[in-house]
Amino acid sequence: MTATFELFVDSADQWRWRLVHTNGNIIADSGEGYASRQKCKQGLESVKENAADADVVDAE
Repeated sequence: MTATFELFVDSADQWRWRLVHTNGNIIADSGEGYASRQKCKQGLESVKENAADADVVDAE
């Protein structure tokens, strides 16, 4: 495994997730805070389930 999802509470007391490579670089993050750990985990599970086959497009 080259990356790990981390759940944490930010300075505004909101739950967030981030995907961290073994070299310490943050690859992705939740982009928003969640009121509960459960909702945060649901958000990251949604990314895991839906992003595997996502298309890559150039945005203009």
